[in-house]
Amino acid sequence: MPDGEPNLLDRALRPLQEFLRLEAAAGLVLMAAAALAMIVANSPLERYYAALLDVTAEIRIGDYGLAKPLLLWINDGLMALFFFLVGMELKRELAEGHLSSLRQAILPAFAAAGGMAVPAAIYCAFNWGDPAALKGWAIPTATDIAFALGVLSLLGARVRARLKVFVLSVAIFDDIGAIIVIAAFYTDQLSVAALGFAGMMVAVLAALNVAGVARPAAYLLAGVALWVAILKSGAHATLAGVVLGFFIPMRAGPAPEGGCEPGGPLHRLTHALHPWIAFGVLPVFAFANSGVTLPEFTAGNVLHPVPMGIVAGLLVGKFTGIVAASWVAVKLGAAALAPGMRWSHLAGAAVLCGIGFTMSLFIASLAFGDGASGPPALGRLGILAGSLASGLAGYLFLRRVLDDARAPETRC
Repeated sequence: MPDGEPNLLDRALRPLQEFLRLEAAAGLVLMAAAALAMIVANSPLERYYAALLDVTAEIRIGDYGLAKPLLLWINDGLMALFFFLVGMELKRELAEGHLSSLRQAILPAFAAAGGMAVPAAIYCAFNWGDPAALKGWAIPTATDIAFALGVLSLLGARVRARLKVFVLSVAIFDDIGAIIVIAAFYTDQLSVAALGFAGMMVAVLAALNVAGVARPAAYLLAGVALWVAILKSGAHATLAGVVLGFFIPMRAGPAPEGGCEPGGPLHRLTHALHPWIAFGVLPVFAFANSGVTLPEFTAGNVLHPVPMGIVAGLLVGKFTGIVAASWVAVKLGAAALAPGMRWSHLAGAAVLCGIGFTMSLFIASLAFGDGASGPPALGRLGILAGSLASGLAGYLFLRRVLDDARAPETRC
């Protein structure tokens, strides 16, 4: 092999490696934020914690204003930034990343579909006959990539990039599925006038794209108007972030040799926003939404169909759905395991994908609201228990499997 070839490969893989390292570190910060929320919620500071989240903040321009409690500003506003980043990353991965090839994308796409369908079916089986509880059917369908990569990072160098890329790819398709689910099933009564204005903003974004406008400020200004319009329409405002992300240009001008210019607007914005989202927005969201109190851990609550359905969906459903759907894809000849990747590795990754957390908490807030008791509290209880169980089980399983696969040609 020529001396320069490994260096070229290293340079090609460096952006993915940096992303994976950042996500792994962000997962550890998320764990700390969730733990801190539970400590505060079960201490004398609990009333201040609750009061802080209930503080009303208002933005007003003349006669027009938006007033929301801090918790909703976090869930509707800050999380729109998270979805904006998700939209840009989805566009980049589908356009030029490891999901740009149909052959590469088929296996994680099958896995994600199975990993959403089976947990949803399990949750519905636990809660059949309770219309209020059935609203949470999508809670166990999500995968938290930051948490999952954070757990993988604890296994050190034994975890090769192939396994991390598979988990990342499944989570990306999960995000696509979650976006579709939120848009289709978790909306209020829609305002035709607000939707019409939102449509106008989408047309403006498309016109900017067609005109070759590369300045992010123009897109962000239209994006703020789109966020307000979708918020007022009855659809969830975070969808504005996804739409905006897909309209950010990949390049500022003609790209060399048909590729994506490394300094293009989408690349620059993604690189600039990622640390702020990973180490700012998501920990704040976790802290605001993870305050489960110890009195909620009663036998009646733990054995309630809502948390039981979530735990079973995340721990059993994710594993079963991902492994079964992947097996079908391989047996049909539509996909193949990556070189050096075993079924035992895929099974361990499937268990880790049961860490739902961020997106699960978000869907639970849409399904049940943000109350301190009843279904909202039961949903948080199930998400925390199911995610913790999946993370621990996945870590122990992969630790055993990867320890048994030390040879370089068989390691993942």
